[in-house]
Amino acid sequence: MSMGAYDEDEHERREKQASKVDTDFDDERTIHHGTVEYDSGDSAEELLNKFEEIKSD
Repeated sequence: MSMGAYDEDEHERREKQASKVDTDFDDERTIHHGTVEYDSGDSAEELLNKFEEIKSD
């Protein structure tokens, strides 16, 4: 069969696979406790200078 040729069996197989619903998973939500911190101390110019320095190594 050439590339791009229509394959009805493959189409039906994919249609069946896409129509299946997976119900074998835990439906409870996970609750995370904690904090997130962002370090934005460097300016864009300082970050670009660091990047150029790393590239040159």
